Amino acid sequence: MLVDVMRFSDVSSAFDYKAGDDILLQIVNRIHIIFGEDLILGRISGDIFGLVFEGRLTESEMQAKFQCLVEHFKTPLYTNDTAFIADFNVGIASRTRRSVTATKIISLAEAALKQAKNNQHQNCSFVNDNENSVTGRGLALKADLTRAMKNDELELYFQPKVNLVTTEIIGAECLLRWNHPLDGVLFPGTLIEAAESYNMMNELGHWTILHAFKRVRCLNKKGINITVSINLSPSQLYDSGLPRLLSDLLQEYEIQANMIELELTEDVVLSNSLMVKRQLDEIRAMGVKISMDDFGKGYSNLSFIRDLHLSAIKIDKTFVMDLEENPVNKAIVKATKLICDAKNAEVVAEGIETVQQLNILKDINILSGQGFLFSPAVKFDSFVALCETGNFKQLLADKVRSAAS
Repeated sequence: MLVDVMRFSDVSSAFDYKAGDDILLQIVNRIHIIFGEDLILGRISGDIFGLVFEGRLTESEMQAKFQCLVEHFKTPLYTNDTAFIADFNVGIASRTRRSVTATKIISLAEAALKQAKNNQHQNCSFVNDNENSVTGRGLALKADLTRAMKNDELELYFQPKVNLVTTEIIGAECLLRWNHPLDGVLFPGTLIEAAESYNMMNELGHWTILHAFKRVRCLNKKGINITVSINLSPSQLYDSGLPRLLSDLLQEYEIQANMIELELTEDVVLSNSLMVKRQLDEIRAMGVKISMDDFGKGYSNLSFIRDLHLSAIKIDKTFVMDLEENPVNKAIVKATKLICDAKNAEVVAEGIETVQQLNILKDINILSGQGFLFSPAVKFDSFVALCETGNFKQLLADKVRSAAS
């Protein structure tokens, strides 16, 4: 695994090489804490580290290690009384044959790292020595993805959106998973990487929308009438057939338009594209809700927030996870709440993991949220069971007792 520290040059430019070395040393120490002292870790170049994991690990297992790395580095590093949040581009190469040299594996990891840097949706890229190159891996993914859509290897998981006061489920975000026959469960980044690279994003997007509508219809038949959010990629909003697709599916499955919410990332919502604006206006006119995901993760332009008609803004989890200790994060969440109140838009807090975070959000009068405190994204049948339970009051009470004991 090659780990490239993003924006590391900012530290050296703002301070000096000693500050940069201090940050790098903190990164090394934290990586050892995450993965153990037995990890083989070395500095490849200025801001790139090499990590060697022993054993035969699948792509999904390596993706899990990448996610673990990302989560642990959301807590800032400090040098000269200044905070630095380390983000990474990661290239992973797996050796499955003893005959493959270390030099070859490093070369493959470098190619994977280059692809990760060029990928707008996923900062991690994987390749193994059975592929001639990362391009070979991509071609294999293309064939696999085509097969997956035909053979029902794709699946939608659902993460509950909860009323933070009553703890009742008031909605859900559907998230795509790929039950790969060899690599196990793959997450959206791998899917989107393959789909975007080979112009299959609209096809994958259509699959996701269609199956989300089918699940909403199934929920309605069970008497579960909640709003379901569907993530859209940037390229989908440039598909002129998107409004017609949504309109046809609303009629076919007899679903009220306000039970469907389309989640867009900041870069899409804040784009100055006339086509995107027309598409959003047409979709909104149907009654379908439009929300912004991961608010604050990028460079949110408040003038665009002012002018757009959003039904909800989802506060990125990076602002939620340190609420107990970071007064600035709390102030940002409060300010977002004030803006949304003026726009008559809902505020949804993402990434709620502790009862303390929940209580702070309720004090700020944030009424909706989601996160592992309540439930991760789960299979559809498990989500239905959660809905039929009614609320998470007992679960929260158990967690409070457990924390107190």
